[in-house]
Amino acid sequence: MGQLTLGQVKALGKAGLARALARIEQAPDSAEVIALLSAAHAAPAAHVVGMTGPPGVGKSTLMNALIQAWRKAGRSVACIAVDPSSRRSGGALLGDRTRLSTDPEDQGVFVRSMAARDRLGGLAGLTVAAMVLMRALYDLVLIETVGVGQSETDVVGVADTVILCVQPGSGDSLQFMKAGIAEIPHIVVVTKADMGAPAGRAKADVQAALSLAEDNADWPIPVLLVSAVERQGVESLVAAVDAHAAYLAEDGRLAAARRRQAEQWLIEAVRERFGREGVKRAGDLTLTADQSPFRRLADVASRL
Repeated sequence: MGQLTLGQVKALGKAGLARALARIEQAPDSAEVIALLSAAHAAPAAHVVGMTGPPGVGKSTLMNALIQAWRKAGRSVACIAVDPSSRRSGGALLGDRTRLSTDPEDQGVFVRSMAARDRLGGLAGLTVAAMVLMRALYDLVLIETVGVGQSETDVVGVADTVILCVQPGSGDSLQFMKAGIAEIPHIVVVTKADMGAPAGRAKADVQAALSLAEDNADWPIPVLLVSAVERQGVESLVAAVDAHAAYLAEDGRLAAARRRQAEQWLIEAVRERFGREGVKRAGDLTLTADQSPFRRLADVASRL
């Protein structure tokens, strides 16, 4: 089918992205895929938002509301919905089409489901590569993690802004404090705010729990009441995401955070393929500011 470049993927729109993702899945170590991902890594355009929280909290409903708000504002959005896996086939048990009501004709929205398989951190193995490619093509990338509660910490390694969803009356805030997940989010959303008083109590509980966590004076974590069904608080959430993006743009914070993420992905990728001894033999895995982790992984693999 010929070499697929970043320019070609852009020109082909959603069909080009679907084709590129298929190539990445089929031949992740091919020279073509490494060149494509390296080009995408060097040209980030989108702000990447991760959404995490326990099953049933309403992440997919909120995802729908955010997509609609961003599209209404003329911003393009790519979504990755990471689902639980079928033990029989290894595929995603829940398809994105069943939960996200997007217009298939809208070239400004792309949705992809991925199966978590045996990963416990809430993300699929292909997520980082898909995110890097989507980040070069869209205004926003939205990643919804599989709902596995305390294990959903991998999202910090791919997202610029992490939204943690809790629901009224669930006791989630106490669980999150015990698990140390209070250190993960940049924004906390209390979903199903139309429940009234229980939502207000949940917000107060979360604020109290966050006050006990490590102080982060540079970015005070906002706790927002949102009802995605009633479309209450969605604009405030959009504004909070934009405010965090502006905060990251100051003093090189975003570039530094993304570089740390890329280095962590590289270390994990080497460990997954070659074990702890492989990481030791690989030596220094730090990246320069403009270095591609995908090309660096290929170089390490050729030596080990």
